[in-house]
Amino acid sequence: MLRREGGVAVADADIQIKFDGPAVLRKWPSRNNKRISGATSYLVAEGTLEECIRQFMSKPMSELHLYEIHTAPRGKLITAVLSAEQIIELAALGDFL
Repeated sequence: MLRREGGVAVADADIQIKFDGPAVLRKWPSRNNKRISGATSYLVAEGTLEECIRQFMSKPMSELHLYEIHTAPRGKLITAVLSAEQIIELAALGDFL
């Protein structure tokens, strides 16, 4: 079970996720709700990981697969590029839902 303490989610097993580090939310251009092959993702928002997760969660559910968050890797849970699936898991862990 995780609980929030400031910008950090703290687990009973002492896993800590710092949500206050820098991050950017990016979106892939799409056609018919599918990524355009050969396209480059573009900047949607820049701020903390927490702010980017909140921005991501405000997007339509049907489009979430087009977004990703870029941030500095932090342990096993936070990779340099977070997929929609990873962001949704972090949102649940950090009580952003």
